[in-house]
Amino acid sequence: MIASDPATDRTMPTLFVPHGAGPCFFMEWNPPTAWNAMADFLRGIAATLPAKPTAIVLISGHWLQSTFSVTSAARPALVYDYHGFPPHTYELRYPTAGEPRLAARIAGLLEDASLGGHEDAQRGFDHGMFIPLKLMFPDADIPVVQLSLRSDLDPQAHIEAGRALQGLRKDGVLIVGSGMSFHNMRGYGDPRFAPISDEFDHWLSAAVETAPAQRDLALQRWEQAPSARLCHPPRAEEHLLPLLVAAGAGGDSIGRKVFSDRVMHTTLSAYRFG
Repeated sequence: MIASDPATDRTMPTLFVPHGAGPCFFMEWNPPTAWNAMADFLRGIAATLPAKPTAIVLISGHWLQSTFSVTSAARPALVYDYHGFPPHTYELRYPTAGEPRLAARIAGLLEDASLGGHEDAQRGFDHGMFIPLKLMFPDADIPVVQLSLRSDLDPQAHIEAGRALQGLRKDGVLIVGSGMSFHNMRGYGDPRFAPISDEFDHWLSAAVETAPAQRDLALQRWEQAPSARLCHPPRAEEHLLPLLVAAGAGGDSIGRKVFSDRVMHTTLSAYRFG
């Protein structure tokens, strides 16, 4: 086997990033600095990559289907799937292209892994995609395919989906899970949830940073973690599952926490594999 040349190796890491609250980065908030640290982190991601990605596969907590599905249109529209925000936030633009050939390849890889893969030419890009990517890659010049979660929310299936896609990384494809490490709508803004979110975040970070085999096993059993269901209520863990896809796609790469901040009394973190 010929080792890759570090100078030309474009193998991408995989990421799990928080995408904030609706269009929070593009509007006034109280306090005004609430999302600044997270926005700065997202803006800095591109500079940490080995090269400019050839494409992005993004898994959003805002698209669930009975079968793993991918956006397959050449120019998916934006889906403004947030409500009650200022009018200008429904005029945000992110005019990046889709990548139908990559979408077909992803669907095939998921089929080969006996997970099922469906191409959806009608589905657009939801805010779990375009809100963070407007900060991460503001030029909108990298094609994107969005991958759904599976509506049964099975942890093992989402890790396996990530594993099925890990080979894309060697082709310069950046795999991004977009969600929130804490996502209990009743907890945001409630100081009682500060220690609760801290406890879960400590467990989650330790799980991510263990050896890959133990990591995947721990993440499959995330419901057993301290305060897990206070941070992600039953049938509402869709914002955590993109992390499991990213971890699966990380393969044997070591995981680590790359960002953490307290927003609205809750701890929110980001992770990287590779």
